[in-house]
Amino acid sequence: MTAVTNSEIPQHIAIIMDGNNRWATARGLPAKSGHRYGAETARDIVNSCISRNIKYLTLFAFSSENWMRPSDEVRGLMALFLSVLKRKEINQLHKKNVRLCFIGNRKSFSQKLQTNMQEVEQLTRNNTGTTVIVAADYGGRWDIANAARNIAKKVESGEITSESIDSELVQQHTSISQYPDPDLCIRTGGEHRISNFLLWQFAYTEFYFSDCYWPDFNDDNFQLALDEFASRQRRFGGHEDKSDQDE
Repeated sequence: MTAVTNSEIPQHIAIIMDGNNRWATARGLPAKSGHRYGAETARDIVNSCISRNIKYLTLFAFSSENWMRPSDEVRGLMALFLSVLKRKEINQLHKKNVRLCFIGNRKSFSQKLQTNMQEVEQLTRNNTGTTVIVAADYGGRWDIANAARNIAKKVESGEITSESIDSELVQQHTSISQYPDPDLCIRTGGEHRISNFLLWQFAYTEFYFSDCYWPDFNDDNFQLALDEFASRQRRFGGHEDKSDQDE
């Protein structure tokens, strides 16, 4: 398959990293092992983005629904999250000019974890390479509701009028308003659904579904997704070309 050229590389990729538990179960390992190997895959894919000059990468690390998982698994995820934020990999990413930021309802996490998130954001805030956006305790419905709540407060205070509310204003109040919407969303694990991720931002996003469990997803699999994206023609609701129009 032909490799993607620079002009065909998506500017913003979002990834639903699915299949950690099933990967671990298939190998007779505890769930935490799947998440640990999944974290290593995330690191590798960040490097894949860096090498291809992909500007933005959003990783769905922990959804608002994940709190409903078994308490032992949630505790293990929080411990892994905390350890990742303290690892030398953060400094290595910083040296590679990567900017890291977090979206989601971070108030639900421990104060220690919130502090570590802030420290990582502060450390990398001036970096101009690939921006890695980590969605943690994030849900697309939460994002839209949060935007609506903040807009309602501005209407109530008289800062704006209800007549001024449009899609652009809502966009400005979403979690990743400062970044372009994802061009491509990759979901691993064989499932074909959005799972409450970036519902507002996915209006014109292209989707690529891989049967590969996330811990097994590698640079070759990533390249397949990019090649598939390059083969598509994005129309954003319009016609492909004049020959497609009704005569």
